[in-house]
Amino acid sequence: MNKPGHSLDWVSRSLASVWQPCTQMKDHEAYPLIAITSGKGGWLCDDQGRRFIDGISSWWTNLFGHANPRINQAITEQLNRIEHVMLAGFTHQPVVELSERLSALTNGQLGHAFYASDGASAVEIALKMSHHFWKIQGKPNKKEFICLANSYHGETLGALSVTDVSIFRDAYGSLLNPVHIVMSPDSRAATDRNSSEEIIDLALQNLEECLAKHHQTIAALIIEPLVQCAGQMAMHAPRYVKRAKQLCEQYDVHLIADEIAVGCGRTGTFFACEQAGIWPDLMTLSKGISAGYLPLSICLSTDTIYSAFYSDRISATFLHSHSYTGNPLACRAALAGLDIFQEDGVLEKNKVRSQSIQEAFAWARDHASIEHVRQQGMIFAFDVNAAAISNPGSFSKMMFQEGLQEGVLIRPIGRTVYVIPPYILSADEIQQMGRAIERTLHTVLQKS
Repeated sequence: MNKPGHSLDWVSRSLASVWQPCTQMKDHEAYPLIAITSGKGGWLCDDQGRRFIDGISSWWTNLFGHANPRINQAITEQLNRIEHVMLAGFTHQPVVELSERLSALTNGQLGHAFYASDGASAVEIALKMSHHFWKIQGKPNKKEFICLANSYHGETLGALSVTDVSIFRDAYGSLLNPVHIVMSPDSRAATDRNSSEEIIDLALQNLEECLAKHHQTIAALIIEPLVQCAGQMAMHAPRYVKRAKQLCEQYDVHLIADEIAVGCGRTGTFFACEQAGIWPDLMTLSKGISAGYLPLSICLSTDTIYSAFYSDRISATFLHSHSYTGNPLACRAALAGLDIFQEDGVLEKNKVRSQSIQEAFAWARDHASIEHVRQQGMIFAFDVNAAAISNPGSFSKMMFQEGLQEGVLIRPIGRTVYVIPPYILSADEIQQMGRAIERTLHTVLQKS
């Protein structure tokens, strides 16, 4: 049996037995695995006693810190009642309460919750639900989808079809359904000739042209409102989302809002769509919805979509299931997180934290090697000039490794450095995070 002092043994055993996600395992010959033994608040601790600020909320999931006592207590209480029961033909209090509270957060506009275990699965559900809806309506040809350039919505085959990331398309493109890819309203595309507002206009024009030409075969447009997170934190104004919804209504196409990463307060409002003053036809949630504790994802739908499946016909049954659908422990963790939002005034306090993040990274705005400094709520990002990086393939790995030496966990996307921290960091911890990343970048650029 392994003990904390013998982590080298289980690190080597991990390399031999655990195939890590989106990882070239051979890289770990040069970049050793980090053995995490515990976490508390916004910090992680490894087997050597080193502490790291979790600057990316453990892949954007953790909202209220590690080992949060209120969430721990809620899960423990639920564990002593029922840990899991199949949802088909059964129900339980946590899943009902969570569904009702999410509906209330959308002002009842999205009143029906379908549960899964991960974000990609929620996207699969939304895509299938949209196409199946149109099939029930006698429009079976509406089975195509629109996504934004540089978009990411997951790595299962349906979700990957609406993901425009070259490394995935190069590997698995032959397995994927064709998709319409339209211009992203990415504000970084602004130049001396085109402002960010003009970029939005061009993107909307491109979207409308696609809808006008193909709406009879298009089921839905899927977007990440305000921030394309895995797309190098590309940001756009709410105006794009608002007009996209109007165009979808005009051309009889669903809008799917992928709020897996941007939901649960990341952009400043609980749902990013709120800032555009719209509600989509379908919304996907995951990551932060269980506060980073347990696998959970949800697809929320309108009454209109739900009602189409409410029928005596077997052919109108929505055919999708997961063994752990609506898991009581995960739902109870989510409810505890919603309690914290409400009781602690998290969204208001995050306005102050967002300002603290901006101040902690003031150095980035004048840095000669940095461009496109941007922020949306609790998401802060900047790009490092390509000319400053001699080996682009290793930049992200070097930032990760040097960051750990400085006491901060970061995971850049290409040359985009970002932070998405938990909602509990103090102003001092945020300053500490900013200084650590400044030192990290300085070291990496010197080595480059």
